[in-house]
Amino acid sequence: MTIDLSTPALLFPAVSLLFLSYTNRFLALSALIRKLHTDWIQTPEHCDRALLAQIANLRQRLKLIRWMQVSGALSLFLCVNSMGFMLFDIQILGTIFFATALGLMAVSLTALVREAYVSGGALNILLNETGKPASPSKDC
Repeated sequence: MTIDLSTPALLFPAVSLLFLSYTNRFLALSALIRKLHTDWIQTPEHCDRALLAQIANLRQRLKLIRWMQVSGALSLFLCVNSMGFMLFDIQILGTIFFATALGLMAVSLTALVREAYVSGGALNILLNETGKPASPSKDC
């Protein structure tokens, strides 16, 4: 199977939209982390289990967003190289780079799905704490 120069170019619109989505997720997460940091400083005993669970959840989401961004950027980089190889009629390397770019895009999308699932878990932490009486614990 041979692919032409326009085939890798098909990834460009998708990648730009994904990066916009990833950046928006990162910015929203940054704002939430800053708010939780303020809450952490204002909580004298630092034993609020919901707050600790939120922090653990945010750490996991931050790692996933990093994977999303890095694998997406590498996918785009390999896609550009693939187009360069195809431009100079080096089909085999162009095809290999394009296939690798597709694999990295799949990694990026898998991390996106996982992050969406984990972010729902963050909301469940808050919902579980809603309506419960505050009971500070000495041992976190």
